[in-house]
Amino acid sequence: MEKVFSREFCHLDTICFEKFLELFSQTYPEYLGIIQVDNSFFHSSLQLHLPDNIILFFHPSHTPQLNPIERLWEDIKEKLSWQLFDNLEALRVAVENSLAKLSQKVIASVTGWDFILEALSVSGI
Repeated sequence: MEKVFSREFCHLDTICFEKFLELFSQTYPEYLGIIQVDNSFFHSSLQLHLPDNIILFFHPSHTPQLNPIERLWEDIKEKLSWQLFDNLEALRVAVENSLAKLSQKVIASVTGWDFILEALSVSGI
């Protein structure tokens, strides 16, 4: 699947995360979505409803280095690190533009790790 899916929320909690999963599920109903997450409370809340075509893949607690999104943010921060922004909106637009410029190949090179594919293979997914 050569697609990128992202949404921006003003904050992050169980309700927002559930909405994200719902939108992802509706956008790609024909796919099984395996989404790697950390152990934040909103990822494992008992109130969280998972769509049928979504599986959450948890990495161990206190291991942000295993979280692919951390590597993506590191890459974006590096590109924006010497820029000065007049306000928060200008920074938000710059981040949005950086995300929009990322190709599937670049995202895969920054976030793709063999251990994730091996774990999925071992689990039978």
